[in-house]
Amino acid sequence: MSVFSRLRNGIPPSRDDCRSPYERLSQRMLDISGDRGVLKDIIREGAGDPVTPDASVLVKYSGYLEHMDKPFDSNCFRKAPRLMKLGEDITLWGMELGLLSMRRGELARFLFKPTYAYGTLGCPPLIPPNATVLFEIELIDFLDSAESDKFCALSAALLLLHRRLAICEEQHLVEPAELLVLLNLSFVYLKLDRPAMALRYGEQALLIDKRNAKALFRCGQACLLLTEYEQARDFLVRAQKEQPCNHDINNELKKLSSHYRAYVDREKEMCHRMFAPRGSGSSVGGD
Repeated sequence: MSVFSRLRNGIPPSRDDCRSPYERLSQRMLDISGDRGVLKDIIREGAGDPVTPDASVLVKYSGYLEHMDKPFDSNCFRKAPRLMKLGEDITLWGMELGLLSMRRGELARFLFKPTYAYGTLGCPPLIPPNATVLFEIELIDFLDSAESDKFCALSAALLLLHRRLAICEEQHLVEPAELLVLLNLSFVYLKLDRPAMALRYGEQALLIDKRNAKALFRCGQACLLLTEYEQARDFLVRAQKEQPCNHDINNELKKLSSHYRAYVDREKEMCHRMFAPRGSGSSVGGD
């Protein structure tokens, strides 16, 4: 069911109510701009601290015009949304204010008046003049200002190092710096709950130093999140071999063991239910 359809079904108008669906919806929304230019309705609560100014956010969003079922703008069809920095990558003032009110994992619905959206002129041909728009936004995660700047700097540094490797033969001088960048990128992607990317950068670090305990540890963490338990154990055991007294590695192995036991128990229970004899009962047509 589309957003507009849900609004129509969720807010039935009375016979003498001539207001539009957005006008009716706005009556039960929270004013977060102080002038009712940005209104908010929380669909699912988040957790932790709200988004900080100058943060970079990982969000899914869809924008709708009134009386239209399909979004005019959405990133929900992308395989993986990209990280967007507040004040740079987000062009709608209303969305910036809305995101600053959100917490990790939160799903919310916003109404943006023209001043906080596309203005008096709109954005032809999609957005008409003076349009109030509705956005549904899910905040997956965010990096604060310092973490965001570090992430952007790491990505740029990795690109520069690759270019340096392409034009010079001093690989032994460039590789230590590249290793550090790859390890940090792997850590950042773990924090963003994107274990596949964390594993990718961790494995690239291992191409430079196959015995690097931190790279092995990052790969093990990523595989555990991906529920690739055997691969996780291989990486973590190799990391433990390099640093036997490392508490983080040893604790991650304990965590892996606990997760694996729970996984095996679930598999056993599933098999038991599949192959357990069914209860006896009278057959159809029996006496």
